[in-house]
Amino acid sequence: MKDANPIVEPGAHDTFAARLLAWHAAHGRKDLPWQAERTPYRVWVSEIMLQQTQVATVIPYYLRFMAAFPDVRTLARADLDAVLRRWAGLGYYARARNLHRAAALVVERHGEVPERFEDLLALPGIGRSTAGAILSLSRGERHAILDGNVKRVLARHAAVPGWPGSAPVAAALWEVAERHTPHAEVAAYNQAMMDLGATVCTRVPACERCPVADDCRARAQGRIADFPGRRPRRERPAKQTHMALALCGGHLYLERRAASGIWGGLWSLPEFPEEGAILDWCEQSLAATLVALERWEPLRHSFSHYDLDILPVALRLATPPRALADTDAAVWYRVSEAPRFGIAAPVQRLIDKLRTDIP
Repeated sequence: MKDANPIVEPGAHDTFAARLLAWHAAHGRKDLPWQAERTPYRVWVSEIMLQQTQVATVIPYYLRFMAAFPDVRTLARADLDAVLRRWAGLGYYARARNLHRAAALVVERHGEVPERFEDLLALPGIGRSTAGAILSLSRGERHAILDGNVKRVLARHAAVPGWPGSAPVAAALWEVAERHTPHAEVAAYNQAMMDLGATVCTRVPACERCPVADDCRARAQGRIADFPGRRPRRERPAKQTHMALALCGGHLYLERRAASGIWGGLWSLPEFPEEGAILDWCEQSLAATLVALERWEPLRHSFSHYDLDILPVALRLATPPRALADTDAAVWYRVSEAPRFGIAAPVQRLIDKLRTDIP
């Protein structure tokens, strides 16, 4: 990554931070919910939610989450189902599980959100950039950050080639981020970096409004579209599964998914590789009388690395199953009631469709 011309030439002549701070004072975002009271806990929750998710999507989830879990102790005491219920629909559920587990560790080890960078870094779900954001935004400490928006800004401004997800490119971007981060007004600077990437230096940038466009190397080279480098292409696979909607007396059978894997810890419909296995399950496991079987239109749900084609099969049961009782692993959920636990997003869509068919 080294060449005859350093990516960033450190020194007093570097006015990058000053220009960015001046721009932020006039144009930066200052009314986001987590900016009202920048405690370490509030910043932490917002940073976790904002990972791979846009601000507009996060805001309503953040407000509901903070109303339910206003401090780290409340979150640590909460049941995981309650946490996942308020996260359902936001995606990337490992974030919620890690946040809940980290809150318990915080209370156990520190009492409150720790002040040391190393202590934050030791918590599940917190990496270098998130730890830096928590301490810089809430305490004003000097820490560089490198979230997705910041990577895009710095990759273009310094013309850092390659995909930021690779270790060498990430190391080069961290070097740039560290050199530009000022020793004063760090909270405003880091917020400005995130705002610039979110509102100006977007995938289709508005360079005419950028405060650091004059010395942007990608712009000078006429290669803005080349930065940041794209992830190496690979074929996007599609997978298929059958989901059973077993309905009896207004109750729908749901199972809790394993903690690891997709929708970890959420409640979902039983899955089967083929339709015949559903009938065997209904007869042998539920010991229920089947009145009707309905094949619904396939539902595609996209993950970051593959597409999942769901083939829903609705089972109308005439008599109650052998054991119409809830356990830690399975529940008979009354469809007409609001759930008390987290449900996987595509499953919720199927439940919403099912509600229209229930008198």
